[in-house]
Amino acid sequence: MSEVSKEQAVGTAAPAAVGEPVPAPRGGEAAFLSVRDLRIHFQTDDGLVKSVDGVSFDVKRGQTLGVVGESGSGKSVTSLGVMGLHRAAPNVRISGEVWLDGEELIGADADHVRRLRGQKMAMIFQDPLSAMHPYYTVGAQIVEAYRVHNKVTKKVARTRAIEMLDRVGIPEPGNRVDSYPHEFSGGMRQRAMIAMALVNNPSLLIADEPTTALDVTVQAQILDLIRDLQKEFGSAVIMITHDLGVVAEMADELLVMYGGRCVERGSAEQVFYEPRHPYTWGLLGSMPRIDREQTERLIPVKGQPPSLINVPEGCAFNPRCPYADVPKDNVTRTSRPDLAEVGDGHFSACHMSTEERTRIWTEEIAPKL
Repeated sequence: MSEVSKEQAVGTAAPAAVGEPVPAPRGGEAAFLSVRDLRIHFQTDDGLVKSVDGVSFDVKRGQTLGVVGESGSGKSVTSLGVMGLHRAAPNVRISGEVWLDGEELIGADADHVRRLRGQKMAMIFQDPLSAMHPYYTVGAQIVEAYRVHNKVTKKVARTRAIEMLDRVGIPEPGNRVDSYPHEFSGGMRQRAMIAMALVNNPSLLIADEPTTALDVTVQAQILDLIRDLQKEFGSAVIMITHDLGVVAEMADELLVMYGGRCVERGSAEQVFYEPRHPYTWGLLGSMPRIDREQTERLIPVKGQPPSLINVPEGCAFNPRCPYADVPKDNVTRTSRPDLAEVGDGHFSACHMSTEERTRIWTEEIAPKL
């Protein structure tokens, strides 16, 4: 599709820019989902909100990508952009590329993208109580999701709904299929949401804060469920969260977002044990550890996340960064750093040299964690 037709499909396109470097999927296997230089901007009365400002990543089948960052960093907007759920907004400007199993979605027909939702890609939303319709039973909503993509009778679809409720651990699924969302506990609603998302065996599952507001035992059950179903269906999974403990257990690759951009990306081992961005250091420093005695208080990242209407000049993290003055010539406040490779498949956006960041992490940060 031409650039003109792409703009007609999604509104006025954001200005073109050079995309970020993206490592080839590990293991040589082609990526099932490839996102290239995705930009999602919203025109508001207060100004242009750059919710996503040039994000790129790959996810292959059977792999889990963890997307982490504070609230307002652009995590959820990115996932909704992949699903094509921003397209109808009159004030949105979208550019970049989203390739799903060889199909480009940003310029694709809206009806075609709608058919792909639920069939090839599905999403577990943050709050299942608001995401599910309160006036219809849980079973009726799963039945509808199944019949949209499969020409079957209501009886067959109901049987499938009961089967999926059973698969996700809902007790007495034959009876609970006729319950309403408010009659389920928080953990059961989340399980029902997962059942609805997986009823058509999608190859891509996006989980947006799937354990928010759940107690720790239910959180563990939900994560185990997603992991087991991923193994069974071979799905690619994107796990969006602000909880590093969740991604430490689930993710193969990690993408750290700040101010609508990716500031670090690599394998889970690289990002957790060899992080090369000060923001990642701050996130790790604010995370409690149970495998060692805590002798000092946790160190939160100082300050507040930037407004996406007025992102700071230069490095967006510089007002909060304790090392903003390490690079010379005030470069952190005047020039935005590129996402550059610092290791095999490990990328970071920081003006400090790789050697300087390695030294700071090894000598100053890691011993305190």
